[in-house]
Amino acid sequence: MHHRSLLLIAALTVLSFTLTAAQAFDESKYPDWKGQWSRERKPVVGGGQAPFDPTKPVGLGQQAPLTPEYQARLVESLQDQAEGGQGNWQTVNCFPVGMPGVMTLYRAMQLLIMPDTTYVIIPHAGNTVRRIFTDGRGWPKNIEPSFDGYSLGKWIDTDGDGRFDMLEVETRHLRGPRAYDPSGMPFHDDNETVVTERIYLDNSNSNLMHNEMTVFDHALTRPWSVHKKYERNPKDTQPVWYEDICPEGQAQMRVGKERYYLSADGYLMPVKKGQAPPDTRYFGRSGK
Repeated sequence: MHHRSLLLIAALTVLSFTLTAAQAFDESKYPDWKGQWSRERKPVVGGGQAPFDPTKPVGLGQQAPLTPEYQARLVESLQDQAEGGQGNWQTVNCFPVGMPGVMTLYRAMQLLIMPDTTYVIIPHAGNTVRRIFTDGRGWPKNIEPSFDGYSLGKWIDTDGDGRFDMLEVETRHLRGPRAYDPSGMPFHDDNETVVTERIYLDNSNSNLMHNEMTVFDHALTRPWSVHKKYERNPKDTQPVWYEDICPEGQAQMRVGKERYYLSADGYLMPVKKGQAPPDTRYFGRSGK
């Protein structure tokens, strides 16, 4: 009987903690961000993969306020891509997109609002799980930089109706290599990028989400602000979430500093005109 009493006390204690946590987190005070969010379904301006600023063409058409040095790096990246290379876009090496490029949503996004943290889950290269801490903490003194960075957030009630409708976020402590979008548009080598976001639902359409984003980076001549939009399909109540394993089926091969393509019959192919074969100095000639 003594053991049963202890077990009962333990169970009641756990239940008490659970009920207390549930009472502390009043879901009605937060916006309904449930479901699967995808990039707004509009044709990409100028064609190609989605750029960082969705209102302008990819590449030089973005008119990014880059310094001359980093503008030259963008031009170099675009020239390499025109010749068959990948430029400065690192996902082909299975690097995560990282912040802020991952918020372009090359894969659909799920948002989980919890009492002290909002989770942003994007099953793309690297399988991003952003943690936006909303518990009032400050910036950590010592932290290992990451591709998605460290994010602090604050919930705002903009219209005073007693319900939060906007999440303000600031992200720091990022690492590289990263690029804004598939053009390979670069960030500064110092990785001191800071990204702010204002995320909220459209006033007239609850299935349209806005993300007003501003990037502060030493490769820019001024802060760069863009406005991203995401859509939710209200009819898709049980969306499918696809697994994205970067190395699976990867045909791009890197040997030394050169990149090659693995053909269907298992042989390396050049990706650029006149590209030299890989160095075989450690392999003996056939038959010897």
